[in-house]
Amino acid sequence: MRTKNLGESFYHAAAGVIYSFVSQRNMKIHSLAAIIVIIAGVICRLDRSEWGLTIVAIFIVLVAETMNTAIEKTVDLVTDEFHPLAKKAKNLAAGATLLAALCAVALGIIVFGPYLMGAFN
Repeated sequence: MRTKNLGESFYHAAAGVIYSFVSQRNMKIHSLAAIIVIIAGVICRLDRSEWGLTIVAIFIVLVAETMNTAIEKTVDLVTDEFHPLAKKAKNLAAGATLLAALCAVALGIIVFGPYLMGAFN
């Protein structure tokens, strides 16, 4: 399935992103969390570097979830029977998403922590 031009490549990439958002429950959860974080960033009036960290954290999680979906779909394509290696591949992909989410939480604490501490003092 070779693409003919750059526009077609972008079309297929966008279709993959849309599929992930439409079909994957966890992508919807991550997207909702991202929207909440963006609203909190606007309320806190984050500076440029804080926005940079926040955007990177959001996209790391979204990319990890998209890759997790791709790996799961590929494993499902290869076998529909239980296989220990298929399970490991899916668990590793899910683990990568978990690590990305934990990274985002850590960055969130670093960025939003001072604002939260200021609100409670």
